[in-house]
Amino acid sequence: MVSLLLSIIYVAFISLGLPDSLIGSGWPVMHAQLHVPMSYAGIITMIIAGCTIISSLMADRVTHRFGTGKVTAVSVATTAIALFGFSFSGAFWMLCLWAIPYGLGAGAVDASLNNFVALHYESRQMNWLHCFWGVGAAISPFVMSMSLTHNLGWASGYRFIGIIQVVLSIILFMSLPLWNRKERETALAETVSVEAALAETVPSETKRTETAPTKAAPASAPRLTLPQIVRIPGVPEVLVAFFAYCALEQTAGLWASSYLVQARGVEVTTAAQFASLFYLGITAGRFLAGIIAGRLNDRQLVRVGVVVVMIGIVFIAVPLSVQWPALAGLVMVGFGCAPIYPSLIHATPATFGADKSQAIIGVQMAAAYVGTTFMPPLFGAVASVTGMWMFALFLLLFTVVMAVMTEWTNKIVEV
Repeated sequence: MVSLLLSIIYVAFISLGLPDSLIGSGWPVMHAQLHVPMSYAGIITMIIAGCTIISSLMADRVTHRFGTGKVTAVSVATTAIALFGFSFSGAFWMLCLWAIPYGLGAGAVDASLNNFVALHYESRQMNWLHCFWGVGAAISPFVMSMSLTHNLGWASGYRFIGIIQVVLSIILFMSLPLWNRKERETALAETVSVEAALAETVPSETKRTETAPTKAAPASAPRLTLPQIVRIPGVPEVLVAFFAYCALEQTAGLWASSYLVQARGVEVTTAAQFASLFYLGITAGRFLAGIIAGRLNDRQLVRVGVVVVMIGIVFIAVPLSVQWPALAGLVMVGFGCAPIYPSLIHATPATFGADKSQAIIGVQMAAAYVGTTFMPPLFGAVASVTGMWMFALFLLLFTVVMAVMTEWTNKIVEV
């Protein structure tokens, strides 16, 4: 049953990545048919990001009330409805309208799933699950490309992904008993473990009268407000780390091709191929991180990732006449990014307590989406004034901030 549930969670992570690259791959055609400027894609993504941040902050209360399985199933169904709404939209304002349920569904499933896996599974599963997110994100451009190539239109691309999401949501609804069983089994195992530990330490004459305290299960944990969460020692620092990581990843993915062409003289086709290899590096790196997770803990995986990212940035920045160091450096940055995000999430219950993890992970997701939303456009504005040579320096800045904040968090929670 456990392996079956884990397989279903893999499927859920694929569904999480499926819609993420649809707008980028279809917008060159969409904006022309809808008669809006190319830049209007930013409006849609901002609406999605804003709703995602809201639902991430609400994930703690919603998940504790309805359970991870129901929240995941309903959220995937909500994104499926939104995708169908996109496919029937004949005007730009309609896309903006359907972006609201899409963002709300994406944020809720992201926060609740990440917390469930962090609580109930090992670091290797967390890395592999985020690897499967990359699989989903890679499928969408292929589906959109096939729709456009066969003259089916961009709406068909959204419709095909919507159909896949409907099938996945049906699977998730059918699997609800497995989610509940897993949570009960974990709670029972924790109770037995705590009682056994207490039996070894409590004097024999008090064993009969004292009741062993149990580890607070997420369902019974007190709800925390946002001010209460940010006052927890180490939380502000880890939120900055999440913000910095997503600023690093999204800036690298969005502007890598432009940097290679404008600053390093790489041909457009070659630059586009290596920009896509950045994401391939993340996906492959997370698969490898899952393999070595048994030998390295979450903190060590983060440190290894940071070192690889910094080496990659050096390769990108070195002003050599040959192009291969910059190209190789971009792939290395993707490879180094791979274990950082999953490992930071997986460490949350151990760092701050299982009773607080859902609330904290929801806020972590919100901080991550803020970095994803605002930092890449900020770099674009800065680069338009200073030039694309700032690319490596921008990446290095956020890598250093992330590294400092993760180590600072570790020191705070150890005190």
